[in-house]
Amino acid sequence: MIPEINYWAVLVATISTMVVGSIWYTPKVFGTIWMKLAKVTPSGNAKDAAGPIIATLIVSFITAWVLAGATWIAFEFTGGSFLAVAVVTGLVLWLGFTAARFVTHDAFEGRPVKLTLLNIVHELVTVLVMSVILGLWPPAIG
Repeated sequence: MIPEINYWAVLVATISTMVVGSIWYTPKVFGTIWMKLAKVTPSGNAKDAAGPIIATLIVSFITAWVLAGATWIAFEFTGGSFLAVAVVTGLVLWLGFTAARFVTHDAFEGRPVKLTLLNIVHELVTVLVMSVILGLWPPAIG
């Protein structure tokens, strides 16, 4: 079975990650706390952000594409509301892969628990926003 994927929804979901991250990590929200906990000092040079932004766009596209495919497979298996399936699929994938891996890596790297929580909750919000976009904009059913 090849999942049906709405690539317009995947592109919008990809862009949404940049919006969520821009809000989440702004100094007035969690940016200052994150920089302190992660021991990050901004260079002040916008060119230094180009590489991480490009990497984020690429991995966000992959995440949105995989989430769209997994949602379609789950929907085909369970039926019901495509939106509900997208949100539950996003939650399960976030918990089983993203949150679990963050906790493991951060524990071995000795990162502060507050930093781990800040990052995994950011990822939860990001995945939920992506899930809602994908769930509200399902592929055309042939």
